[in-house]
Amino acid sequence: MIPLAETAALFADRTRAAFCQALLDGRAWTAGELATYAGVRPSTASEQISRLIAGGVLTEERQGRHRYVRLSGPETAGLIEALSSYAPDGGAVPGATGPRNLRESVRLSAEARARTCYDHLAGRLGVALADAMVARGLVTAGSGVSVTPEGRAWLADALRFEQPSGTRRPLVRSCLDWTERRPHLAGALGAALCATALERRWVRRVGSGRAVKVTPEGTDAFRELLGASV
Repeated sequence: MIPLAETAALFADRTRAAFCQALLDGRAWTAGELATYAGVRPSTASEQISRLIAGGVLTEERQGRHRYVRLSGPETAGLIEALSSYAPDGGAVPGATGPRNLRESVRLSAEARARTCYDHLAGRLGVALADAMVARGLVTAGSGVSVTPEGRAWLADALRFEQPSGTRRPLVRSCLDWTERRPHLAGALGAALCATALERRWVRRVGSGRAVKVTPEGTDAFRELLGASV
């Protein structure tokens, strides 16, 4: 087991932190793409990626000559999102005290409205959907977040989802949103809702980043299924 101090040190470097935030989109990136994103040399990116892989934060996949990396799992994504909520600059590129230019300001604004957090929905959209599920009695947030019997039936009916037996992933867990500073829903439920929303075009990705935009069909679907005004 890696000691806490060593694990914390993995996120203390600005370049490694930038890589982790980029990978919260849930997709696999090449070292070159991460280098461009963080504004560092390829050799620096390769060195820092190797440290994150050795520390268990990233996993590596190879296809031919290409090397891809992604976050090691939803638990890692949740940790990064929680750490981001404590940062005064939120999701800004590390090293900047605020948006560096208009393009970055637009990106951060779009991500604050709606984005993916690894494999679930976050931002104002994610928080609004979490609030709606609690209000509808599908999820209870009393002593600990959990899915109610009504929620399980809703998952099977509305999303055609049933959690596979034997899985270690929780059906639902609370994830602190770094822009709203309030929880959105992760776990298998959050992943199913995000996957369904993308598949049914309730939301669509904006550019190549984490931001998503609710479509007119999504506005209607979220209102009909959850009574959520998004």
